[in-house]
Amino acid sequence: MNCKKVTFDDIAQYTNFSKTTISRYFNNPDSLTSKNQEIIAQALIDLNYRQNKVAKILANGRSEFIGVIVPNLYLHYYSEILNQILSSYERFGYKFLVFAGNSNEAIERRCIQELLAYNIEGMIVLSHTISSGELASYGIPIVTIEREDEYTSSVNTDNYMGGVQAASLLGKCHCDILIHINVDVPEAVPAHGRIQGFLDACIEHGLPHELILRDLGDSYAANREALWKIAVYLNEKYEGKRKGIFLANDTYANIFLNRLIRLHGFLPEDYRIIGFDNSPISEEAVIPTSTVGQQIDKIAKTAVEMLVEQISEQKRGKRSGSRKPIHTVITPVLIKRDTTDAAE
Repeated sequence: MNCKKVTFDDIAQYTNFSKTTISRYFNNPDSLTSKNQEIIAQALIDLNYRQNKVAKILANGRSEFIGVIVPNLYLHYYSEILNQILSSYERFGYKFLVFAGNSNEAIERRCIQELLAYNIEGMIVLSHTISSGELASYGIPIVTIEREDEYTSSVNTDNYMGGVQAASLLGKCHCDILIHINVDVPEAVPAHGRIQGFLDACIEHGLPHELILRDLGDSYAANREALWKIAVYLNEKYEGKRKGIFLANDTYANIFLNRLIRLHGFLPEDYRIIGFDNSPISEEAVIPTSTVGQQIDKIAKTAVEMLVEQISEQKRGKRSGSRKPIHTVITPVLIKRDTTDAAE
């Protein structure tokens, strides 16, 4: 039996059950007694049975696949949240087809068409390129994370609170100037809250501040070059002043920290640094970096749970487009490490 493909006929003959009973075991096991389920399960082991997933998809139209689209994997946040999403297989049994869109609209549309061709049952989208309205038009369950979400259910961090937390921590470090380094995030994108929260906290508490919002590039090399120029600029403009630097994510914070160490040979005393995410790079940096911690495990778990619920509703006959989008917001957690060690 180990040398050929095992069929339902083989299992039926081995167990003395009918093919109908074997089919019920795979498609509706609760319709069989526990004893009969155990007999068939043991037979599958004895016969070295390997289930034909393609045949199952053709038979019931359910692929058990979920599509995931991320903008990239060089930013540590995306690689960590993807890791957490993939780990949900043990709980829910769904497999994942993952594409990196690289912020290219044409590529992401091709990715989506490829996913739909695999008859995916739902999709988790972290990229920002395609509007939520267009995503919703595909007619499958969708949950988005940290992106524009007017027409899709979503899971986001309370980015505004995170911006306030970052400014408040740097203020406690007795910095002369607080600086936020970010791209110019559109207001419809949840991460804009990091900018607004930082700005409002600085104004409310009378803290001198500067926003540096510019294109930082779409690769690690481009980020490194852009942040090098910013480090040189800040050294010259604010020489002799204590600078509190809030960067948009932990990858930027780690690059900026490395740029300063390359420039000076050490982290100067007049710098305090905080990132955003609490991805592993923040704790493993050459100097562990303070961060506004997104609860990445909770975000991923919530997103998968929400999507599975939508998929279940669709299987019960409810149309995915008929439900009102649900937006879940996760509270960030401020994590103090060595780069703000003077905070009270």
